[in-house]
Amino acid sequence: MKQTPVVLIHGAWFHRSSWESWAERFTAYGYAVCVPDWPGEAPTADQVRRDPGPLRDLGLAALTAHYERIVRSFDNPPVLIGHSAGGLIAQRLLGAGLGRAAVALAPLPAGSTRHLSFEPLSRTWFRHVVSNAVGEEEAAKLYDRYAVPAPLRLLTDLGRDRTAAGSADTVVDTADSARGPLLLVSGQEDRMVPDAVTRSAYKLYGDSSAVTDLKQFADRGHSLVFDSGWRPVADHVLAWLAANGIEAADAQG
Repeated sequence: MKQTPVVLIHGAWFHRSSWESWAERFTAYGYAVCVPDWPGEAPTADQVRRDPGPLRDLGLAALTAHYERIVRSFDNPPVLIGHSAGGLIAQRLLGAGLGRAAVALAPLPAGSTRHLSFEPLSRTWFRHVVSNAVGEEEAAKLYDRYAVPAPLRLLTDLGRDRTAAGSADTVVDTADSARGPLLLVSGQEDRMVPDAVTRSAYKLYGDSSAVTDLKQFADRGHSLVFDSGWRPVADHVLAWLAANGIEAADAQG
């Protein structure tokens, strides 16, 4: 029996270390967890904040291709779990026939960054938009540990409307019925990707006969994968995978 691989894809304003609790939990359940760096990403969030230059010109096409190479490197298709912009990438890869299943947590849709700041990440912005569902002290600690500036080119790509010319990189195939199961997750206090936005994304999959589920968490914000309330979210994902026959060890792998 082979372990089922899980690839964790972080979002644009967060360091890969934002998955540390999930990586530990999924590993404890027997999954083979992979948490890739973004191209040019420094080892810590503080280092990225001090020198974000290496990430500045990273766009959505290059980032998606980076994860596609990683996904294709596995002997058996991995589970794709993405947060924020990572949720969009996870959906795109699943729709392209890559990955056994996908989970998109508070996924940014195309066109969603047009109202967001392109300035360097500030504590005030992070507190208001990302960590609004936790206390002041915890919000400050989350910023120090996980917050990084988003690549300007990536924000430009994400800010394009999915119907605009040249925006093919942001399009998700929502009608594909041959893909694996998909779970969309929202926090009902999320100010970056409001619950209504995730519910609208869920409805777009109505023409597909593939498994598509939606889970809404009350009193949770955009930091739902790395704040103190991460465990119920991770455990719901684990239970959802099991319910869809995706166990940590694959007898056919």
